[in-house]
Amino acid sequence: MKEYTVIYEHTENNWAAYSPDVPGCMATGKTKEEAERNFRDALTFHIEGLKEEGLPIPEPTSEAGRIRVAA
Repeated sequence: MKEYTVIYEHTENNWAAYSPDVPGCMATGKTKEEAERNFRDALTFHIEGLKEEGLPIPEPTSEAGRIRVAA
């Protein structure tokens, strides 16, 4: 079991989700929750494909945080 950092971005029309540790794997959804579900499915599919091809599974190394500044 691996735990990846996921970045969620709200756009004008939907939400996007991706992990900096897994290039090329992303998903979208009308809500953040839908994007999360879709990304979980996409990530599972992506990792299964890497395994089938005998390619290495990316290690989760990214962390995310928030910084508050006056604006």
